[in-house]
Amino acid sequence: MKKVLIITYYWPPAGGIGVLRCLKLAKYLRHYGWEPVIFTADNAHYPSLDYTNVKDIPEGITVLKQPIWEPYQLYKWFTGKDKQANVNNVFYVREDQHRLTYKLSVWIRSNFFIPDARARWIKPSLRFLLKYLKDNPVQAIFSDGPPHSNTRIATILKAKTNIPWLADFQDPWTQVDYFQYLHLTPPALRLHQAMEQAVFRLADKITIVSPSWKKDLEAIGAKAVAVIPWGYDPDDYVPFHTVKASPKFSITHLGILGYDRNPEGLFQALASLGKSIPGFIDHLDIILVGQVDPAVITAIHDAGLASVCTLTGNVSREEALSIAASSTILLLLLNQQPNAQGRIPGKLFEYLALNRPIITLGPTHADAANITTETQSGVALDYLDDDGMMKALTHYYREFIAGRLAHPIQHDISQYDVRVLTGKIAGLLTEITEKSI
Repeated sequence: MKKVLIITYYWPPAGGIGVLRCLKLAKYLRHYGWEPVIFTADNAHYPSLDYTNVKDIPEGITVLKQPIWEPYQLYKWFTGKDKQANVNNVFYVREDQHRLTYKLSVWIRSNFFIPDARARWIKPSLRFLLKYLKDNPVQAIFSDGPPHSNTRIATILKAKTNIPWLADFQDPWTQVDYFQYLHLTPPALRLHQAMEQAVFRLADKITIVSPSWKKDLEAIGAKAVAVIPWGYDPDDYVPFHTVKASPKFSITHLGILGYDRNPEGLFQALASLGKSIPGFIDHLDIILVGQVDPAVITAIHDAGLASVCTLTGNVSREEALSIAASSTILLLLLNQQPNAQGRIPGKLFEYLALNRPIITLGPTHADAANITTETQSGVALDYLDDDGMMKALTHYYREFIAGRLAHPIQHDISQYDVRVLTGKIAGLLTEITEKSI
C-alpha cells in the first residue's frame, strides 16, 4: 500500500467531534489502497476525553507521538481557574471576557502563540518528522486543521521534502468566526496571513467542509480546493437503532452552545406554547448536552423554562448519541457570525444518522440549512423567524401527540457516509501523487 502521513492534534483518547475527521479517515483508508501513518501530540490538553473512540483505531497502525507543551495550565493559574476547567472554548463560551486577566491572556495567546496555542509543538515536530521520513518514506501528507499548528508543520514539511500534500480545513484560518476576537497586533496579523498564503502556494490540494467556505478560500487566493464535508460512520449508530423514543416532547442540542448560538426566540416560542396549549409544559423536555454559555442559561430562565431544562455537561459521545437517539427533535444552531453561510457542523451528520427530525436555526439558505431541507430531515429557520418557530414547534408537537414521531424518519443520506467520503479523499491523494511522478 501507499503510505500517507496524517498530521493531527486530535487523536484518541480525545473526546468531542474534532477527533473524528482523521480517526474515521484512518479507519477506512486501507479499503482504498492507502496505509495511514498517524503523527499526533503526546499528553495533549484535550477539552474532554472519550476512550470509546479507541475501537476505531485500525489494528497495527503506526502512531507517532511528539510531546507537546500548551499554555492552558498557565492560563488557568493566571486567571484563577480550577485545574480541571475546560478553557479550550474561551472564544465560544465567554465567562470571563470582562476580566483584565482574561483580556491580557487572550492578547498574549493571540500575539505570541501563532498560529494557535499549540505553536510550541511545531519545531520539535518538524525535527522528529524530518528524521523519521528519511528512513520511513511516505507517498503523501495529509494535515488537518485547526489547530493550524498541524497545517504549519505540513507547510514546512512540504517545503523541505516536496512530498505531495493535501491540506484539510475543518474550519478556515483567518476567516474563522473567532479570528476577529484575537486582538492581533499588525505584525501578528501579517504573520497569520503569510502562513495561510504559504498553504495556498504549497499545498497540492486543499479540502474544506462546505461549498461556501470553498468560495471564501478561493476569494483570498486558494487554488485546487475540493469540498469534503463531515460525514457519519454507519457503525457508530447500530447500537441506537433500538433505542426507545422518549415519552417526553424532548428537544436536544449536542455540543458547545456558545453565546452566538443563543436561541432566545425558540425559548420564547416554547414558553408561549406552554401558555396556549394545555399539557405542553408537562410534556416538554429541553436537553442541552455539553458546555453552555451563561447567556443561554439566562435566556432559559427568562423564558421560564428552567424547570424543564436539563444541562448534562460534557458526556461521552456514546452517551450523547443515546440521548439524541431517544429525542423527539434535534436542534442545530449555527453561529450568528458572518461566515455562518458555510458552517456545516459535524453534529448535523450525527443528527441525520440518528433519523430524528431537525430544527436548524441560522441563515435559511446556508449550506447546513440546504442539507436539512434537501434530505427532508427537518426545517431551517432564521433566528428571528418567530412565526416560523411557532408553526414548526406546533406541527411537531401535534405529530408527537399523534404518535407519528416515535419512529425513525426515512431519508437518503448515503452521500454523507464516511466510507464514501474517505474514498474521495483517497482519490485526491492518488491524484496528487500521480501528478508528482
